[in-house]
Amino acid sequence: MIAYLRGTVKFRDKDFCILDVNGVGYKVFLDEQSRQSLQLDSPTELFIHSAVRQDAINLFGFKERTTLELFELLLNVSGIGTKSALAIVSKISTEEFARLVAAQDINALSRLPGIGKKSAERICLELKDKITIPINSQSAQIQSSVQEEAAQALEALGYTASEITFKGAPPNSSTEQLIKFALKNLNRFA
Repeated sequence: MIAYLRGTVKFRDKDFCILDVNGVGYKVFLDEQSRQSLQLDSPTELFIHSAVRQDAINLFGFKERTTLELFELLLNVSGIGTKSALAIVSKISTEEFARLVAAQDINALSRLPGIGKKSAERICLELKDKITIPINSQSAQIQSSVQEEAAQALEALGYTASEITFKGAPPNSSTEQLIKFALKNLNRFA
């Protein structure tokens, strides 16, 4: 199995890149943050998850090891495949995800792309003992309520929950700062 690749980015699309590793081009599906960080004809390193199916071998690449670990943890939840897991890690940080699971916040989890109430309940049930919160829980609760307020304001402006992301926002941002951050990212892809 391929677990790591280092090479040059030869092509970048909306959800994958072609990575040239010593003359061999690997098609690697990427989470949003990893994809945004890649520059054409620039060297990069990616942590890889190899998904072997009967008809294909797909590679999923991540700049951060913690994102790969969350992706693989999600694949262990019944009903969540690679497409859903990739969409989830593209929309939420590992710390925020861990906090939501620890708090059993089904409503917030069900707002993630491809996740309904039943899937959110399954995630909480199957991952509650497998995930830890690596950050101060009190500041996480405050930040979560700020994110909730910002998400509600953006939804009032007509954006869908699946479009809204705060991943990559500066820590301890205010509601206003989160709204500006999300609008900047939303307008970049408009």
